[in-house]
Amino acid sequence: MKYSTTAPVRIGHQEPDLAIAPQSNTPGNEKSIASLRLIWDNLRFLLRVALYALLASTLVAFLIPPRYQSTAHLMPPDSQSTSGLAMAAAAMAGSVGAGALGGMASDLLGMKSTSDMFVGILGSRTAQDKLIAQFNLQKLYRDRRMEDTRQDLEKHTSIAVDRKSQIITIAVIDKSPQRAAAICQAYVEELNALVAQLSTSSARRERVFLEGRLQTVNQDLESAEKEFSQFASKNSAIDVKEQGKAMVDAAATLQGNLIAAQSEYEGLRQIYTDSNVRVRAVRARIDELQHQLNNLAGKGESTTSVSAGPDNSLYPSIRKLPLLGVTYADLYRKTKIQEAVLETLTREYEMAKVQEAKEIPTVKVLDTPQIPDKKSYPPRTLIILAGTAFGFTFATVWVFAKSSWDQTDAGDLRKLFAQEIFTSIKAKIPKSAQNGAEDSGTGSFAAVHQRRDNDETPK
Repeated sequence: MKYSTTAPVRIGHQEPDLAIAPQSNTPGNEKSIASLRLIWDNLRFLLRVALYALLASTLVAFLIPPRYQSTAHLMPPDSQSTSGLAMAAAAMAGSVGAGALGGMASDLLGMKSTSDMFVGILGSRTAQDKLIAQFNLQKLYRDRRMEDTRQDLEKHTSIAVDRKSQIITIAVIDKSPQRAAAICQAYVEELNALVAQLSTSSARRERVFLEGRLQTVNQDLESAEKEFSQFASKNSAIDVKEQGKAMVDAAATLQGNLIAAQSEYEGLRQIYTDSNVRVRAVRARIDELQHQLNNLAGKGESTTSVSAGPDNSLYPSIRKLPLLGVTYADLYRKTKIQEAVLETLTREYEMAKVQEAKEIPTVKVLDTPQIPDKKSYPPRTLIILAGTAFGFTFATVWVFAKSSWDQTDAGDLRKLFAQEIFTSIKAKIPKSAQNGAEDSGTGSFAAVHQRRDNDETPK
């Protein structure tokens, strides 16, 4: 057994040597530092360009003429013709598990078609042409063609439908706030007029038919009344029935008086001679009564014509009354029939108008167009900030591009080619040629390339 004579080594807890390695400059860090230093060195130039951009963008922002927007909101139209479909679609949408199906049914059944139809009418050529003519927009927009004016009007107008609420929004932008509100209001009025004009409901067709019939019946009634009045005036036939009754009573009275006078005359002749005054007076009265009775009876008049009445009487004779009565009754009946038809058609016409008003989707204005008191364009603050940022960014890019250009080898083929192009373009500018602009000393691409080859030749 061998024992070691060396002293035992004491093993204890030893702290490890921690060597802090210095951080090496990586290429990425060096590039970032170089970029920051380049920006710092050209900071005055960047700030100067940013200041110029700020002034220029401010000038541009305030030179742009302001525009104003007027907005109108229309309620979704409700039509009785689609009420049943709306209830069915609503019931379908409210059923369990049928929400998507109900929305699809609403589209298929046309619940949203009326709002979309309104938008289509507002964007139609008919509506645009009326607005263009009303506000003389072709001269205002300085367009030579009507199609260009319509396109400009579309650019100044925004019409949209909210798919959830079906509220129609009409927005008009113009340089004049009053004109913007007026054009927006004209859109609403034109929509009302076109909807009423283009309605094809059954009530409208009935109303149009009744209008034509009313015109015809009015003309027929006027003709019948004129013919009746001319006949009555010409033949003194005011009321044939009542006139006949009155004339028969008058004839009976005259006949009675005549019989009494004749009786008296016969009695007087028994006492006096014919030359007696009383006999002669009674005889004269009998002759007059007989004459009046003959005139009233129409003796000696033709019974085949009723075109003219008696010349010496205000009323027709009893002999003519039957013939006058037939013609009078025909004309009177014709006039009354036309009056009855006119009254019936007028009542139906008014009912058709009420029904048409119920069936036509009326335009309900939720928000009327107001004259805007605040501009909507241009956003001057945004233009100023964007212009300043663009100027600063452009200057930064310019600084980095110039630094990269300066660091590029003078003998680089790309740099030589770019210099040759720049020189050629500069030489073609007359002003630059007159100012004596000369080449920067780099020479042409071939010459510089030859000079680089000579420099690289070992001496």
